[in-house]
Amino acid sequence: MTSRRMTVSQALIEFLGHQFTVDGDHRERTIAGTFGIFGHGNVAGIGQALKQFSLDQPGLMPYYQARNEQGMVHESIAYSRMTRRRSTFANAASVGPGATNMLTGAAVATTNRLPVLLLPSDTFATRVADPVLQQLELPHDASMSVNDAFKPLSRFFDRVQRPEQLFSAALGAMRVLTDPVETGAVTIALPEDVQAEVIDVPAEFLADREWHIRRPRPDAGLMAEVARQIAGAKNPFIVAGGGVIYSDAAEALRVFVEATGIPVGMSQAGVGSLNWDHPQNMGSVGATGTTAANRLAAEADLIIGIGTRYSDFTAASRTAFRNPNVRFININIASFDAFKHGSALPVVADARESLRELSDVISGYHVSAEYAARAAAEKAEWDAVVDEAFVPRGLELPSQTEIIGAVQQASDPRDVLVCAAGSLPGDLHKLWRVRDDLGYHVEYAFSCMGYEIAAGIGVARADKTRDAIVMVGDGSFLMLNSEIVSAVAEGIKFIIVLIQNHGYASIGHLSETVGSQRYGTLYRTRDEAGNNFEQGEKLPVDLAHSAEGLGIDVIRVEPTTNAIADLSAAVKAAKASDRATLIHINSDPLLYSPSGEGWWDVPIAEVSTMESTQKSRANYEEAVKAQNLYLGRGSADRN
Repeated sequence: MTSRRMTVSQALIEFLGHQFTVDGDHRERTIAGTFGIFGHGNVAGIGQALKQFSLDQPGLMPYYQARNEQGMVHESIAYSRMTRRRSTFANAASVGPGATNMLTGAAVATTNRLPVLLLPSDTFATRVADPVLQQLELPHDASMSVNDAFKPLSRFFDRVQRPEQLFSAALGAMRVLTDPVETGAVTIALPEDVQAEVIDVPAEFLADREWHIRRPRPDAGLMAEVARQIAGAKNPFIVAGGGVIYSDAAEALRVFVEATGIPVGMSQAGVGSLNWDHPQNMGSVGATGTTAANRLAAEADLIIGIGTRYSDFTAASRTAFRNPNVRFININIASFDAFKHGSALPVVADARESLRELSDVISGYHVSAEYAARAAAEKAEWDAVVDEAFVPRGLELPSQTEIIGAVQQASDPRDVLVCAAGSLPGDLHKLWRVRDDLGYHVEYAFSCMGYEIAAGIGVARADKTRDAIVMVGDGSFLMLNSEIVSAVAEGIKFIIVLIQNHGYASIGHLSETVGSQRYGTLYRTRDEAGNNFEQGEKLPVDLAHSAEGLGIDVIRVEPTTNAIADLSAAVKAAKASDRATLIHINSDPLLYSPSGEGWWDVPIAEVSTMESTQKSRANYEEAVKAQNLYLGRGSADRN
């Protein structure tokens, strides 16, 4: 067996450069490149290896700079979603704070079931230099480092304490990265001394290796029972989740619902499963759902969940499905999700393969004419509500709804809308009219403030034939905007629509509904006597000027009665440009989007001296009566 003498870092980078994901007829690099921010913990290890290969084999492992470790992980996650989990990036960080900056990104990846490879540097395995710069010392456990914090956030974790451990660690990491059930954050901690140590590497380890994504088919007998239950249902309803997108099952879903007439509601991750104007698409379902989807879901006697994990927003905190006799069929590649909420019939299988086989076994079935007419009427009613909400009102400070409408009107069908946190995801979920299965990219599993801008770059990097349009509020913008510099450095075109409402609009609204009167959610000067930030002047912050300082082109939409028309023109101008562009617009955070009749469980103080909290508690006690304790087993009386 031939071998090569290399450092651990050199061996790892060359190994990663030869891994390929195969999904049917599709084959691409599993690790598209490596992001890296170097410090003393990795500059002589991973950094040296990347530099050496940039000279000896320039195409082996593309390297990309980042400005913030969390940002580079977010970009990697967004990239993997755009590739339907077939490809991602490695992310190399130094010891201590560089490594811990990736923790939030790890949680985002694992919560969203999206693959990302993390390579945090670790302190000396030999402990010869203990304690090194940026090392966390714990007297009760000398073996622990800050990288142990990755363990609960990762679907796979290993620490390479000796060079020989690299082989099993690397192969184990690839197994999880390409497994649709197990995937998420994958972490290999690399002590800084081990990175530079030498090892004899077998040629087989460095050869091209293919990892085939599993698409397991459902059990034939089980699908016959699924077909029987659907045929016996009066009001079946589909909840389409992210699994439909990741499985590339949108076409199979379209064929199935057109044949059966079953209406569809979509989770945040499932938006794009059907185009917005498809007759069976009732729009979003749950806490941020449409009236069309929520009314049908409430009366459905059979819920067919496809690739959904039933988050509290999708299930409206277990109030979305109110029929006392409702039953659940959950089709999911992960048994963990298929068995959720007392599913009457869990189908552990790939979404696309299941839909194809279900279409065959249920041939000839169609919902009743009465139910089809009801669904069509509900859809038409909601579409009319959105049409009216999108009409500009000539306000100097327009509503967020009008802003969404203007961006929608100026965008193209294949553009990708990117968002994550604040009030925007809820509004976009029920208002955005998606026209492509990859056209809606809202991270709402971890709903991480600061994800948006880095994710927009990741989307743009994944598909240069589309425009990535990031919609972000000033709160999230202030959390993490440094990756704008990375886009400028690489000449990556993407568009940011920055909506400034001078506060945390989403939590401000929620604070009001729970009786806390928007406390701590406004961006104002501090009132020392009142111990709050509510009565002071708005902060003299110019975010557009700040963005210009990062090198991005900026278009300011001034607060005039023509603001919405100016915004539409600005989006079109940004799309016509070949450079990254930020559009700044001010909004009125007190103008809300149309209600979709959803509810979200946020417990309210049972006792309070504040009248607003007392009233909110009374409303909460009434709303919670509709909550089911155990979905799939009928409703439960909370009295």
